[in-house]
Amino acid sequence: MSEAERLEALRDHYVRLEGVNDELDERLGSARERRRDLREEVDRLQRENETLKTASLYVATVEEISEDGVVIKQHGNNQEVLTEATGNLRERLEPGSRVAVNDSFAIQTVLSNETDSRAQAMQVEESPGVVYEDIGGLEDQIRDVREAVEIPLENPGMFDEVGIDPPAGVLLHGPPGTGKTMLAKAVANKTNATFIRMAGSELVHKFIGEGARLVRDLFQLAEEEEPAIIFIDEIDAIASKRTESKTSGDAEVQRTMMQLLSNMDGFEERGNIRIIAATNRFDMLDEAILRPGRFDRLIEVPKPDETARERIFHIHTRGMNLADDIDFRALARRTPDASGADINAICTEAGMVAIRDDRTTVHPRDFHRAIDKLELEEGSSTPVATEGTPAFY
Repeated sequence: MSEAERLEALRDHYVRLEGVNDELDERLGSARERRRDLREEVDRLQRENETLKTASLYVATVEEISEDGVVIKQHGNNQEVLTEATGNLRERLEPGSRVAVNDSFAIQTVLSNETDSRAQAMQVEESPGVVYEDIGGLEDQIRDVREAVEIPLENPGMFDEVGIDPPAGVLLHGPPGTGKTMLAKAVANKTNATFIRMAGSELVHKFIGEGARLVRDLFQLAEEEEPAIIFIDEIDAIASKRTESKTSGDAEVQRTMMQLLSNMDGFEERGNIRIIAATNRFDMLDEAILRPGRFDRLIEVPKPDETARERIFHIHTRGMNLADDIDFRALARRTPDASGADINAICTEAGMVAIRDDRTTVHPRDFHRAIDKLELEEGSSTPVATEGTPAFY
């Protein structure tokens, strides 16, 4: 071979060696990554193995602390046992504490107070986006709610100076869609208090004592996070008039209501906790829950009048691209039986009409077509479908 041929052969051999080297580097990187994954898997399995080999612990409650030892009651069998606790643990114990014990009933650790996870899930972490300016035609109701809920939370000393106790609770009642829930959301937005929201139906459970326990946990959570507001929507689900029914379901609902009455106005001080409830079936509520001391203010939230409907039209169309000739007074006169929710539906449907016609501006005729489509039955706030058109909801 000539010098040029040998040089070319060496160059080709060098290129092949570089390729083999790159491939081996890539395989080495993959092997190292695989080894790291396997080490993590081995560590996890070793921890699981250690956990499985560890003896199980049992939950118990401290009943009494004396010089002779600590009396505990194990959950499940209600067996009372006298046991001992080390110095550090003993200082943290008190009657009612939840502890973990081993097979020899020796106290291993002190557990946190038991709170139902369903109660914790009802706590609203972020303030609702509703403000008082978003509610039209309810100036008197807003004033009453603020006096009964907001002022006691933000300035409790004023009531001490006057020498009276702040209102214990507020019950909002009226037809559906008139703004009861929006009032509660606006209060939560305005105050810095913890807001806990639940529906009355969430407190109704199948098994005996489950609903009452959830009520206790809710008030315990509010006490831990006070100042707090508890909002019970559709309270008629658990606070309806008591009957002579002997069915287990009715009996359980009544037990849950008794627990609610006890927590609202029992022997123990409720602290800086305000209660707001809402219902559209005021006639179904039991008299016991309506008495002063439980709900000191019964606030009716009626259907809006013409002026209020005009204001609600303005509120629900603030973000809409409207034509200049919209007459909200005329729209208010055309909807004498509409609630706030109905007006919101009308505004949404008017926007849908404009989109259907491939327009970005909403004209007066769109609102009138929406009203015709969501025509209201006289004396009812429930939209009904016109001929050939499905109901909006």
